[in-house]
Amino acid sequence: MSMPAKSIAVIIVAAGKGERAGLDGDAAPKQYRLLAGIPVLSRTIAAFLDHPQISHVLPVINAGHGERYAALGLADPRLLAPVAGGASRQASVLEGLKALAPLRPDLVLIQDAARPFATPELIGDVIAALQHHDGALPALPLTDTIKRSLDGREVSGTEDRRQLSAAQTPQGFRFGQIFSAHMRAGNVRRDFTDDAEIAEWAGLRVAMVMGDAANIKITHPDDFTRAEHILLGDERMETRIGTGYDVHSFEPGDAVWLGGVKIPHHARLNGHSDADVALHALTDAILGAIGEGDIGVHFPPSDMQWKGAASTIFLRHAGDLVAKRGGRIVNCDVTIVAEAPRIATHAPAMCAVIAETLGISASRVAVKATTNEKLGFIGREEGIVAMASASVEVPRGD
Repeated sequence: MSMPAKSIAVIIVAAGKGERAGLDGDAAPKQYRLLAGIPVLSRTIAAFLDHPQISHVLPVINAGHGERYAALGLADPRLLAPVAGGASRQASVLEGLKALAPLRPDLVLIQDAARPFATPELIGDVIAALQHHDGALPALPLTDTIKRSLDGREVSGTEDRRQLSAAQTPQGFRFGQIFSAHMRAGNVRRDFTDDAEIAEWAGLRVAMVMGDAANIKITHPDDFTRAEHILLGDERMETRIGTGYDVHSFEPGDAVWLGGVKIPHHARLNGHSDADVALHALTDAILGAIGEGDIGVHFPPSDMQWKGAASTIFLRHAGDLVAKRGGRIVNCDVTIVAEAPRIATHAPAMCAVIAETLGISASRVAVKATTNEKLGFIGREEGIVAMASASVEVPRGD
């Protein structure tokens, strides 16, 4: 049994051109393309820097990608300066091993840059297997029936899938052994498909640990869609924006309802419900974001049950419609335009009412007030206008 490793280095193989994963209009190699807003290579490197057992991470990049790599802006004491790779994956790994040699790590993990989903558990399993074996790799048993063909057109045989597995990375080895194997292999063959094959060729004992179905290698354009599903889930969320506008005139009274708060005033707002112009505008904004028409569709003025009703009922209904779609309200922004009454001191209370009604944090609600500089019907204090916007997240494809 070997002694516990003192240091573990990781080689990230990122020297390829990534042409098969290119999309129309996007010339970036796949390892530098954005995946849910973050470059693939950044995600892959982060997966290992986040693991507590890793001592060093060495990217091996294409000689022509120096500026692309620098633009990632990666910084960590364990992240080594990148080295240029070779003409093949095999040659690139050898360049990485040569660069690590002065550090003399006990173990080395070799990872494809295009596999950004290596979990801490998967990395840990590979490392643990190296306590008893010369090498280790994650692998998944094949579930499809595998056919063999000599000419690519006709079936010439069926493989026993019980003996076959799909190899993944990271593949781990004792550093000295895999370095020696790579040096010797380069003098004999240059078409090894992965490092485990070189280890097998060199007579090393290579163990298999259970792979992860989500640990995919991004190769083709469709793989980016699959990768985003893994990151964000099959019910990926999209953000939608809605806007609302409402106006109510004054009539004799002693208070106005604004934002769910009763404010003393020498008049009231004229309307079928409590005429809360702010909540009406916000309700319309939320309904608009999810394509549900406006407040009048759901609460017709002709329906007497809503006469004098609190507008929080309308707002809560809009919030419930978002929730029924599996969505959530991200934020609300309301602007009230009035000469009087003065609103600014009541804004925190309005935010609290709106937040409670919608079941969100008050930090996601903004209520602002302004005047119309004495212009128009607002300036003549004949009424109040409210404008609102709301952003909601709903499942994509809803």
